[in-house]
Amino acid sequence: MLQQSEREAILRLHKKGHGTRRIARALGVSRNAVRSVLGSGTAEVLPNERADRAEPYRQDIIELYQSCKKNLVRVHEELLQRGAELSYSALTAFCRKHGLGHRKPLPAGQYYFDPGQEMQHDTSPHDAWVGGKLRRVQTASLVLCYSRMIYIQLYPSFTRFECKVFLTDALNYFGGAAITCMIDNTHVVVLRGTGALMIPVPEMAAFSERYGFIFRAHEKGDANRSGRVERPFDYVENNFLAGRKFTDFSSANREAVAWCDKVNGSFRRHLHASARELFAMEQTRLVPLPLWVPEVYLLHHRIVDIEGFVNVRSNRYSVPYELLGRRVEVRETKHGIEVYEGPRKVAEHCRTLESTGMRIVLPEHRPARGQRRSKHDPCVEQEKLLKAEPSLLEYVDKLKKRLGGHAVIAMRRLLRMLDDYPREPFLHAVGIAQKYGMYDLERLERMVLSSVAEQYFVLPCSDNNPGDDDDDDNKNNR
Repeated sequence: MLQQSEREAILRLHKKGHGTRRIARALGVSRNAVRSVLGSGTAEVLPNERADRAEPYRQDIIELYQSCKKNLVRVHEELLQRGAELSYSALTAFCRKHGLGHRKPLPAGQYYFDPGQEMQHDTSPHDAWVGGKLRRVQTASLVLCYSRMIYIQLYPSFTRFECKVFLTDALNYFGGAAITCMIDNTHVVVLRGTGALMIPVPEMAAFSERYGFIFRAHEKGDANRSGRVERPFDYVENNFLAGRKFTDFSSANREAVAWCDKVNGSFRRHLHASARELFAMEQTRLVPLPLWVPEVYLLHHRIVDIEGFVNVRSNRYSVPYELLGRRVEVRETKHGIEVYEGPRKVAEHCRTLESTGMRIVLPEHRPARGQRRSKHDPCVEQEKLLKAEPSLLEYVDKLKKRLGGHAVIAMRRLLRMLDDYPREPFLHAVGIAQKYGMYDLERLERMVLSSVAEQYFVLPCSDNNPGDDDDDDNKNNR
């Protein structure tokens, strides 16, 4: 087929009076081609109209496309059963031409970012050798859009806690934050809504406010909007993870930081510079880090079990044996497990990332050999109770002999009553209970409440003269 420029040349030469043979010889085309162009009288290349083999089955194809759930293989099978003589490639070409199951491609654009304007965060699953086996890991990445500075880390799973830990490390690596953090519509950050209507989880909104940036989500189906962070994932899989084996996640993340330093310092032809060189200008536009930020931790409330452990993510961590049965607060940080009793830190362990059912024991959390507490030694609650009120010694001894191994729970209840109720009614009720040999703490507490009601909640007597109306009022008051 002649190109449009050749057709234009044929028409120009013909206007100058040259014959068909001479024009064909000059352009290297056949005389029939020259005659065809001169006969059409136009330089435009007419479309090649050719019969579409699927056109006679148009209505059948449209109906089957819906009934077969848009499966073209099934559509082709049904057409053949109806006697149609049509190849599968002809069917797919017809569907592409008429937009059945194929979205027409739209021209791609480019995004331009000023220094410090935006950073993009996303995660991607990859397979990596960790701990001697190939396993699925979550690769988290944060990229500064202007300089293309990248920071990655690997995690066995990626929850809201890991997200805050990762962003904290990444912002410390960059030394600041961009004004906007673009994400996909992940449930880790998103409370509800998508795209421009996205509302972040209050916990993540407070986190971003602390560092001076805001979360934004791109529209559904607009993955190119976060192309700065999406594109490097292929490079991570085929460069950083290729041929590398890690002993654990800590070593993997240390090597990931070293790899980021190398990549950020490499020259890039399309940027005409390295990411580190462009970052030198962008760093001055970043939102500076706060003067002090508390360490990110995940809070758990646990009761110390009978063996002296607390359970976090199926791993068991030891605490001092004196805290058996006590409620404690466990803070899970990036590297450690911290156990608090009230405001005091009573134990600290290195955190195990994987849920393996391990038992981590520190020697100082167990009594030394030969120094184990005797059955007859007073418990911690008993010591606190007698220290606060020594006059309860006789009643406590008799209560302990009566209850045996269940005395610890009774001591805790006595200690609670001593703290909650006025001292005088409590001691008065204990004296009566001791006199008559009563060791039922339910009944003891009712006696204390009755004594408190008589001494502290006495209603004033009425000065009115007795009468029918007064009697009725008194009855109503009762």
